[in-house]
Amino acid sequence: MSAIKVKKFKSVHKYYGQLVLGPPGAGKTKYCHEMSQLLKKLGRDVVIVNLDPANDGMCYKPDVDIRQLILLEEVMDHHNLGPNGALLYCMEYLEKNIDWLLGKLHGTNSTNFLFDLPGQVELYCHHNSLSNIFTQLITRGNMQLCVVHLVDSHHCSDAGKFIAALMLSLSAMLKIGLPHINLLTKVDLLKMHMDKLHFGIDFYTEVLDLNYLLDCLDTDDFTNKYKKMNSAFVSIIEDYSLITFQLLNVMEEKSLLNVKNLIDKANGYVFKADEGRHINSMLACAMGVGEPVNHDIE
Repeated sequence: MSAIKVKKFKSVHKYYGQLVLGPPGAGKTKYCHEMSQLLKKLGRDVVIVNLDPANDGMCYKPDVDIRQLILLEEVMDHHNLGPNGALLYCMEYLEKNIDWLLGKLHGTNSTNFLFDLPGQVELYCHHNSLSNIFTQLITRGNMQLCVVHLVDSHHCSDAGKFIAALMLSLSAMLKIGLPHINLLTKVDLLKMHMDKLHFGIDFYTEVLDLNYLLDCLDTDDFTNKYKKMNSAFVSIIEDYSLITFQLLNVMEEKSLLNVKNLIDKANGYVFKADEGRHINSMLACAMGVGEPVNHDIE
């Protein structure tokens, strides 16, 4: 493929992107669809970018699709690779052909971008291609980016799984090094597991004293074997003291709006003066003042 020469986006115009990450089944694609609908309702121009070459069951029509550049199935067949190896190859190929992506983004008139990313956690916890791609979007694409990391809320019903989810979130935050918002998704389904929760929901969203979780591991013969390892994980998580979660039900616009407001503050969108925003002071920004909460959304 011949290289495409792409100029840096005009410096007079800022672009804002959500990097939607999370393990398989966390609800990334559904989130991108519902969040795009909300942003459009608020009068924003939105571009959905599918960067998952294995995502062939999208509930939205992507404006930019990596499958136009490279297909996972073809990589698997041509290079005799399994799904994970082929996905790594695709991300490395996209990194080398970043001009293709920048050219697609530069050809739109949008300000807001939603990047639907692959679910293989090694891509953003251990591998460098995605981080390098994000850097190119910032430096050459003139983008303000915020990571939106989704974790299925059913992990709260299992102490060992929740500790693993915390370690995954912390690893992503440290590896990527961008403004980061962690979401517990599918909270509407969490009611089905309420009897399995050892603590109130605030314990999980605020990530309170995790040593209590270690006591919960005693009731499980399998996880109790690894209590010493989990204890070390808990110590690391509490030493960094970085993680909190926001609850999300993508089927409720009020829940999505709360997440949208957090993202706007994280990536700097609150400093914009257009699209109905009139921020008069730094204090207003710090207090979360922005678009009216009403917006004719019931």
